[in-house]
Amino acid sequence: MGGGEERAGQLGFIPQKEIVYNRLLPYADQMDRESNELLAQIKGNLGRAVHLRELWPGVLFWTRKLSTYIRLYGRKFSKEDHVLFVKLLYELVTIPKLEISMMQGFARLLISLLKKKELLSREDLQLPWRPLYEILERILYSKTEHLGLSWFPSSVESVLKTVVKACRPYFPDSATAEMLEEWRPLMCPFDVTMQKAISYLDLFLPTSLPPDLHCKGFRLWFDELMGLWLSVQNLPQWEGHLVNLFARLANDNIGYIDWDPYVPKIFTRVLRSLNLPVGSSQVLVPRQLTNAYDIGHAVIWITAMMGGPSKTVQTHLTGLFNSITSFYHPSNNGRWLTKLMKLLQRLPCCVVRRLHRERYKKPSWLTPVLASHRLSDQDVTDFVESIMQPVLLAMFSKTGSLEAAQALQNLALMRPELVIPPVLERTYPALETLTEPHQLTATLSCVIGVARSLVSGGRWFPEGPTHMLPLLMRALPGVDPNDFSKCMITFQFIATFSTLVPLVDCSSLLQENNTFSEVERELCSATAEFEDFVLQFMDRCFALIESSALEQTREETETEKMTHLESLVELGLSSTFSTILTQCSREIFKVALEKVFNFAVSNIFETRVSGRMVADLCRAAVKCCPVESLKLFLPHCCNVITQLTSNDDVLKDEELDKELLWNLQLLSEITRVDGAKLLPYRDQLVKILRRTLHFTCKQGYTLSCNLLHHLLRSSTLIYPTEYCSVPGGFDKPLSQYFPIKDWGKPGDLWNLNIKWHVPSAEEIDFAYYLLDHFLQPELQKLERYGSGEIEMSRDDIQQCLTIVHNCLTGSGNLLPPLRGERVTHLVTSMVSLDETKLFTGIHYDYRKENYRESISKILRKLLHYILDHSEDDTKSLFLIIKIIGDLLQFQGSHKHEFDSRWKSFTLVKKSMENRLQGKKQHIRALLIDRVMLQHELRTLTVEGCEYKNVHQDMLRDLLRLSTSSYGQVRNKAQQAFFTALGTYNFCCRDIIPLVLEFLRPERQDVTQQQFKGALYCLLGNHGGVCLANLHDWECIVQTWPAIVSSGLSKAMSLEKPSIVRLFDDLAEKIHRQYETIGLDFSVPETCIEIGILLQQSNHPPAKLQLPHPDEICRASKRQEEKNAESLRNYERLINTLLDCVTQRNLPWKFEHIGIGFLSLLLRDDNVLPVRAIRYLVQCLNHDALIVRKMAISTVAGILKQLKRPHVEETVCPYTIGGCKKPDGILCGDRPDNQWLLYDGANLPKTKETWESCCFVEKTHWGYSTWPQRMLVYASADQQPKLGRTREEMSEPEQVIYDHFTDEKFVDQLIKFLSLEDRKGKDKFNPRRFCLFKGLFRNYDDAFLLVLKPHLERLVADSHESTQRCVAEIIAGLIRGSKHWTFEKVESMWSLVCPLLRTALSNITVESYGDWGTCIATSCESRDPRKLHWLFELLLESPVNGEGGSFVDACRLYVLQGGLAQQEWRVPELLHRLLKYLEPKLTQVYKNVRERIGSVLTYIFMIDISLPNTAPTKSPRVSEFTARVLDELKPLTEADEEIQNHIMEENGQGDMDERTQAIKLMKTILKWIMASAGRSFCAAVPEQLQLLPLLFKIAPVENDNNYDELKRDAKMCLSLMSQGLLHPEQVPLVLDVLRQTARSSSWHARYTILTYIQTMVFYNLFIFLHNEEAVQGVRWLVLQLMADEQLEVREMAATTLSGLLQCNFLRMDSSMQVHFEQLCKTRLPKKRKRDLGMAVDTIPSADLVKRHAGVLGLSACILSSPYDVPTWMPQLLMDLSAHLNDPQPIEMTVKKTLSNFRRTHHDNWQEHKQQFTDDQLLVLTDLLVSPCYYA
Repeated sequence: MGGGEERAGQLGFIPQKEIVYNRLLPYADQMDRESNELLAQIKGNLGRAVHLRELWPGVLFWTRKLSTYIRLYGRKFSKEDHVLFVKLLYELVTIPKLEISMMQGFARLLISLLKKKELLSREDLQLPWRPLYEILERILYSKTEHLGLSWFPSSVESVLKTVVKACRPYFPDSATAEMLEEWRPLMCPFDVTMQKAISYLDLFLPTSLPPDLHCKGFRLWFDELMGLWLSVQNLPQWEGHLVNLFARLANDNIGYIDWDPYVPKIFTRVLRSLNLPVGSSQVLVPRQLTNAYDIGHAVIWITAMMGGPSKTVQTHLTGLFNSITSFYHPSNNGRWLTKLMKLLQRLPCCVVRRLHRERYKKPSWLTPVLASHRLSDQDVTDFVESIMQPVLLAMFSKTGSLEAAQALQNLALMRPELVIPPVLERTYPALETLTEPHQLTATLSCVIGVARSLVSGGRWFPEGPTHMLPLLMRALPGVDPNDFSKCMITFQFIATFSTLVPLVDCSSLLQENNTFSEVERELCSATAEFEDFVLQFMDRCFALIESSALEQTREETETEKMTHLESLVELGLSSTFSTILTQCSREIFKVALEKVFNFAVSNIFETRVSGRMVADLCRAAVKCCPVESLKLFLPHCCNVITQLTSNDDVLKDEELDKELLWNLQLLSEITRVDGAKLLPYRDQLVKILRRTLHFTCKQGYTLSCNLLHHLLRSSTLIYPTEYCSVPGGFDKPLSQYFPIKDWGKPGDLWNLNIKWHVPSAEEIDFAYYLLDHFLQPELQKLERYGSGEIEMSRDDIQQCLTIVHNCLTGSGNLLPPLRGERVTHLVTSMVSLDETKLFTGIHYDYRKENYRESISKILRKLLHYILDHSEDDTKSLFLIIKIIGDLLQFQGSHKHEFDSRWKSFTLVKKSMENRLQGKKQHIRALLIDRVMLQHELRTLTVEGCEYKNVHQDMLRDLLRLSTSSYGQVRNKAQQAFFTALGTYNFCCRDIIPLVLEFLRPERQDVTQQQFKGALYCLLGNHGGVCLANLHDWECIVQTWPAIVSSGLSKAMSLEKPSIVRLFDDLAEKIHRQYETIGLDFSVPETCIEIGILLQQSNHPPAKLQLPHPDEICRASKRQEEKNAESLRNYERLINTLLDCVTQRNLPWKFEHIGIGFLSLLLRDDNVLPVRAIRYLVQCLNHDALIVRKMAISTVAGILKQLKRPHVEETVCPYTIGGCKKPDGILCGDRPDNQWLLYDGANLPKTKETWESCCFVEKTHWGYSTWPQRMLVYASADQQPKLGRTREEMSEPEQVIYDHFTDEKFVDQLIKFLSLEDRKGKDKFNPRRFCLFKGLFRNYDDAFLLVLKPHLERLVADSHESTQRCVAEIIAGLIRGSKHWTFEKVESMWSLVCPLLRTALSNITVESYGDWGTCIATSCESRDPRKLHWLFELLLESPVNGEGGSFVDACRLYVLQGGLAQQEWRVPELLHRLLKYLEPKLTQVYKNVRERIGSVLTYIFMIDISLPNTAPTKSPRVSEFTARVLDELKPLTEADEEIQNHIMEENGQGDMDERTQAIKLMKTILKWIMASAGRSFCAAVPEQLQLLPLLFKIAPVENDNNYDELKRDAKMCLSLMSQGLLHPEQVPLVLDVLRQTARSSSWHARYTILTYIQTMVFYNLFIFLHNEEAVQGVRWLVLQLMADEQLEVREMAATTLSGLLQCNFLRMDSSMQVHFEQLCKTRLPKKRKRDLGMAVDTIPSADLVKRHAGVLGLSACILSSPYDVPTWMPQLLMDLSAHLNDPQPIEMTVKKTLSNFRRTHHDNWQEHKQQFTDDQLLVLTDLLVSPCYYA
């Protein structure tokens, strides 16, 4: 890098990390001076702006400049400055009341400053974590957002999280302990806070502490969280966050953690998380789909655990791929496939990244990988071998080959010799095939991925390069006009290889030199084919061109433009061709040039499609060697054109001669070369221009204008002139230079030797000559026309304008930017807002005429003339709009072109980069491209965004065009208008009043077109500026009221759908994009201190003086004024909107829009003005439903604003509980949290007990550890006063009070609220609930009297909408009474309890959901002791049969809603409920059973076995199961099949025990099903006791006619078999399975097998880790293969085949011998039977044994459907011997053979190799023998 000291000498400091490409620019010597000036300016002004407390515009303007600086120069500042910048931005981001949009801007800059974490170590920088946590808490868990009091943009979450990630490495050492202390109290697994706690830990915990601090880092939490993760079985939402955290930990500390004990569990969970379908009938738990792990993190974790002394991870990884390989086969498809593909793509990438970090990366302060745990070469080889098989299958996947290609690219970097040969084996046949194009595109894209590794060969794979030529030659037929995708991939393929390799024929060296290696000799002789290849490729291209000529592909009438596909082919063709020619040796180039020239000259092409393609090819040739090529082409074209135009009549022809057009097109393309090489031909070219520029024929003069444009660009732009893969090209004699050494060589960044074209004085003179001779006369003509001196036809005007436009875009680089005065009155600032000028290699010559100025003057004149006299000349207007756009923006390159070039550069870079070595090892052409992009980036940022009066005039012209009469003109002008708005600083403030002029209702002269145009101008385009919604009070104060009152304008008509749509879009966009705008712009002192330091820092020193104390004083005054001004604007806006909305005659639509705007203006830091509150409360009874809905949410928000704060105090939980603090961490029921629980004996039923009781509202407190400060509400006498009179309220409160005590108002409101909105779709509405909660919270029981009669009336009416209305009010009442005194609460319950009793007895199918929500909402975050009235009411007798089974089920549902919210705090109630329900478990009705099942889930949910958790006081599963099993005895002990013969009727009298047991079983099944998805841990030991019974009941076939019992049993088995087992549970399960295998029912034996399939796969590595378990499963399956029942035998064979396929069992010799022995069992001879006797059907034991053997062989064969292992041929021979055995053996053999044939048919050519000739004979015989058809 030229040494830090040297740079420090040039710059005055050591830069952190600069963009290296800047040094390669032709004007690199100017860069240091420029960047230092800019940096000094930024430091001075940014520091000053902070010092003067001017966030807007000062700080915002200069932070933007800083991010531009980083884009242009990288992090080119000293470490001290870097730290200051980071600290300053951190302080800015964490300003408490900062407006969100500003905060996001600062945050993005902070992220980019911290992006490269190796630049700043923990010694250099420390950042606190708490301020970030407070921001996240305030924004992501906002208490006011749901009430519409704050509006955040959707991007804010990801930005904030990224900020935390960026700051994480710099949190102080003590942070981990503090975070755990902060978030451990939230870890209550039944509560939503668990998700919050774990996601905070995942986001914040620092994992990159140095090893000596590990005791302060992850050691504090590792065991606790790992234990938690391992004990959870049902994938709750937060499990994914734990995985992300562990992955990060593993990656940051490779070698410091011993993962081995956890590996089987980790891999089992990863495998489960892929959600693969297994077994015959599988039910997926929906939860598993939504909460599955993020594959990206799982991959990082696996990669980080690899390596080290033990090889466990690699063995498991091999196991993982072995078990899932068959899913990758292209014939399989499903929603799981994308995950599998992602796994394949990410894993190699991750391993490469790790290798890079261990072997190539510069060491930095981050913890290095322990030497003992680095990946050895053997590790890498093992890894590549394990993953190759699935990757090769994935090449042909249904989802495309992209992932496989990326995986191969990374694998080939590590082990080319293992990866490339198999890929080539698949590629060569694919190139030969004609029938499977997909195979070709797939293999080619994979070869492109490994191209670089292939060509460079290297020590691992020296024979790689020899494949290149054969591949290229065979790929040629892919250039095929009939198959577009094949054509494109072939172009990419050929271009990729030719970029990597110099196409030089070195075969002559073989005679002279004998020192070459074998491979080099082979390559030398092969290079003789290069010339052939190039010529054949050209022939192919010519054929392609001829077949795509216009005459060939279109009817006469169709369009003449190129289609999208054609333009893609054109691009592919020309870039591939130019790559090939760039890489050719001189000799080959000459031949090629000759060939192209002859092709171009001997044919005449039409100029739209084929002509463009040929001209492109010629241009490519000319670019490579301008001198020789121009000699051929240019004179030829000029002569032809001169001859054809010698007659003056031609100039006037409407249609020109084809040959003339073609030669013009050719000439215009070949002049796009190095400008210096064109100078010798300048006279000829000028002569041609003179002849052709004024053709009448539009096509003719357009081509001529192109020629002019290209001549100007070629001579004035800066660009590289060659892109060869080796600097200096290949023209050296072979004796000195051996090209094969350069195959696949990367460019050397430090010696790129780019040849630049920098315009010379002659070229600039030539350019000015062209402008003077061709632009000047046109401008004069237009000037005279614009003054009305001469007449011109429209065609002439268009011709003039086309010439002007081409001259402008051709010389944009040369013409200095427009000059003028800055428009100053728009903003005031105490800091300079000067733009920076960058140097881009051109010294502007101000002596010559600045045509940009003259064009702009003349054009404005012309525009006004046309608009006044001939507004319908739209084509001229289009051109004028284009020219204005370019005058404003164009400086030599267009933004959109630059963006697409940058994109394609990144794509090419990705497809060819070497991630293993890194360090910018790219191809030279790519590096040159990147330098060029850097130059363009500078030209695009050059003319800053100062808004001068010239720009102001043009913007006004664009606005006038944007509101003109013609739709298309408006449309094009608006696009230019929006681009300009986004470019110039503060110009929007200047333009808004002009746009709003058109909307003023009092104006009579606005046309509908102008009105529409103005609305479009406000709306803005996609992603650009939206004038209607700038985040600035001064702008919104103007625009919003204007939009509302435009409803009274003459031009507005709601009959026009387009106008209605525009208003809808405007309102929608404002609502979507609005973010709360700040009212408080104060800057804290901490910021100011850093601002001062920044101004004082040296290297480079800021040039400004520190501000004078008077200035500082003025500044803080200004800042206070700004805050006051904002507040005034805010109130003014609200008042203006109210004025607008209440105007008479305002159409309803605008009233709605206005109310919508008002609802956006609610804030959490300022109460709405009284007038607005009054208006919105009245809107509650508005006629329009949509207004009422808005009013309900806004009034709920207003009530939140008016909420009075309640006093809290700290308590010590241990003193209340009367016990001491426990040692260590213990969750769950402990002595110190007993006082929180519901205790029926001491409920607060009197005033004294109520007041002495310490209520804790949030349910999660106390379950885990207690928080540092446990806050509870203080006693009632310290709280705000209740029962106030009207006089004691504030004015806003009085407004609401008056309305809600007014009976008429309430009457009307309740009427409206009990109407139905959408039948059957309405649900309990949380917004209405918030409204009532707010009323009861703020005014306690003031409105109860008015509401009471309504409630009693409504509750008696059973309509669903009235019931919903009551439910909403009651929930609001119960929750709103949080702070009421005991007397008030008691009287409230005496009102509510009767209402609830009535409601619950009248409950209906429509309303039970709403009542459930009502009770759940009422109990949420409330102390259960406060609600004892409610719980006692609900528990009275939920299942009493009154009102039928349905009402029972509904009551249970409602009860469950209440208890579930209370989680672990009501064990006594749960016990009471369970005791009450147990006798009722034999309920007959299905709906009640299902509900009871669900309730049981919630009763036992609290019984979980998590680490460090005390046994629960709530009901426990084990005790319950024991009682149930006792009652199920009649079923478990009976032998016969269990049939469900009970009819669904309540037969009185005593049912026998057995019937009772069956009913009980049904309910228990419902419980097991319900708990599968909801509880955290499966109660495995308890469920195992029920397993034998389930096996007995479950049916074998899939049939929906089965009764409920059997269906449920089957479902339960499916869910249980997917459960995650802990290692200690495995032997227990196997015992149960062994017992059942002896069962007399063959159904049970059959079902075991399906259970085993799923269970083993879903717990694969846990089983594999336990050798006994593997043997146990093997023994079971082999045992059942010899079962007497045929179905069981066959199922056992299927199971065995599956277990072999996922490599759970190995196909070893002992198994083979076992089956071969069984096969040899002799069968008894067929006795001659009497014909009359019954046929003897019982299979003899021998037949069963023999069949078992055959089934075993068959299972082995079917276990590898996609390949032929070595043992397979022999087994097939063994099988064939049994073709003539008696049934069922014969059937099995046939099935097996036909399946073998089906699965191996595709790749039979390959599989054939495994068999000997004799075996093949037998096999062919078998597969097509007559018996096959029998």
